[in-house]
Amino acid sequence: MMKPHRRKRLGIILFIAAGLSVAIGLTLFALSQNINMFYSPTAVANGEVEAGTMFRIGGMVKDGSVDQRQDSLAVRFVTTDYVHDVPIEYEGILPDLFREGQGIVAEGRLDSAGVFQASRVLAKHDENYMSPEVRAAMEQAGASPENHPFRESPED
Repeated sequence: MMKPHRRKRLGIILFIAAGLSVAIGLTLFALSQNINMFYSPTAVANGEVEAGTMFRIGGMVKDGSVDQRQDSLAVRFVTTDYVHDVPIEYEGILPDLFREGQGIVAEGRLDSAGVFQASRVLAKHDENYMSPEVRAAMEQAGASPENHPFRESPED
């Protein structure tokens, strides 16, 4: 027979252990829901992402691709890693630094038609900066913005 004070102590320990297990489980679940993987336009074009999955895509805004509607905040543009292109639709105010030929990262989901529906668009913060994720994705795709015809020369 277990003495009453030991039974009470065991009950408290089991209650604390169960509470910690629930807290850890909920924390891990919340973290797994907030992780947005990063993909390049080549990875998206190769079908590495399922439609409806939340993720981030990064690349350069293709020259001549920005189509902004005058009567709303809707904008459509194409992001490229100079190997593949992915059309992006976004409704909202674009960052001040957003423009053609510049690097961006967008968060959102791919729809069934293969168009990325962005919920947020982030632009680079100065003329010489490119997101490390975008640069790595472009290098992995075998593209370099410096030697590609889409890239404007610095003298322009």
